[in-house]
Amino acid sequence: MQIQVPDNLLSLDNILPDEPLLMMGAGPVPIPAKVAAANGIVINHLGDTMAQIIEQVKLMSRYVFQTREGHILGVAGPGSAAMEMAVTNLVVPGSKVLSVCNGFFSSRLAEMAQRVEAEVVRLDIEEGLSADPKLVEQYIVEHKPQVLTIVQGETSSTVCNTQLADIAAIAKQHDCLVIVDAVCTLSTMPFNMDEWGIDAVITGGQKGLSCIPGVSLIGFSSKAWQFIQARNDQLRHWCLDAKLADQFWYKKSYHYTAPVSGILAIHEALRLVCTETLDVRFARHLRSSQALQAGIQGMGLDLYVKPASRLNSVVGISVPNGIDGKQLLSTMSKRYKVEISGSFGANIVRIGQMGEQCRTHNLFRTLHAFGASLNLLGQKLDLPAGMAALESTLDLNGYADEI
Repeated sequence: MQIQVPDNLLSLDNILPDEPLLMMGAGPVPIPAKVAAANGIVINHLGDTMAQIIEQVKLMSRYVFQTREGHILGVAGPGSAAMEMAVTNLVVPGSKVLSVCNGFFSSRLAEMAQRVEAEVVRLDIEEGLSADPKLVEQYIVEHKPQVLTIVQGETSSTVCNTQLADIAAIAKQHDCLVIVDAVCTLSTMPFNMDEWGIDAVITGGQKGLSCIPGVSLIGFSSKAWQFIQARNDQLRHWCLDAKLADQFWYKKSYHYTAPVSGILAIHEALRLVCTETLDVRFARHLRSSQALQAGIQGMGLDLYVKPASRLNSVVGISVPNGIDGKQLLSTMSKRYKVEISGSFGANIVRIGQMGEQCRTHNLFRTLHAFGASLNLLGQKLDLPAGMAALESTLDLNGYADEI
């Protein structure tokens, strides 16, 4: 019997909301028009045009990663695929890995190392705190790992490992390779791959770079790349084998059919970062996040992480007693067409401050939707005071130049 065409087929016009949602959660983020347009183009993935684009992507990535010698590769997949490429290529089965864990995504790195049959030692950091270099050094001296994994900004808990540079320096003293997840921090705050001695840096397109989900970048240090080239064992991952990926990214040869539209999109996203410049972009992100935080506190709400360990690119807000976080998110989405993120365990909601989210009109719309939704759900707060705090903080930091 032949299967019939399903009933009730719906086009996207019948599924998507009439008004586009403003994406202000932990990712994906709004994308610029030039990035969206590039994502609609398809070209030959092995032609001369693509080869030129690849060279430009590598050139711009070195600026964004702050590396002269980094070996840049693209990954046809989300940031988690880039994480897995780093782990698969730098972690040898049976070797020892120290995983600094501040939450969900740093723990994912530990799980990936376990899946390639490494001996994984977890250093679980107290909730809401960044990793202490002295404690990390104690673990390195005691366990003698070959690889250390850590995140710069833990999206799930909104904690930033603010002393990452010191931790990487300690690992380097002990001849330990360092893998860093910079998915939500790259291009939003300083990250210096060469200066800090990072061996693998991972980022996804859909956060700070304001690109589409599903295409990512990874940079390997010269030491890490030498290690990869010297491996004689066969990796269990074919698509994520860096030596095979190198055939496409450096030798104009075939690995698999590259996500050409995604590569064009990330080219435009990187170009916009380079045009803005990192220093200007860092200042915009910091100014925007600090204003949002001031607005939230001005309404009488609490931020989840203390300033010393707080991640600016994803802001965690403690949900007031008596408020259902999921209902809050639903109210914001349905009534105000603004979407923010829930949590991975803690009773918080999260507002992103990455890339195109960090625009003044997005801040005002998001904070109003957030406060008004809480009011509708019965939470007493001072929304006008919050909006005033947002504006005065932006004004203090000179936001008028951005409008």
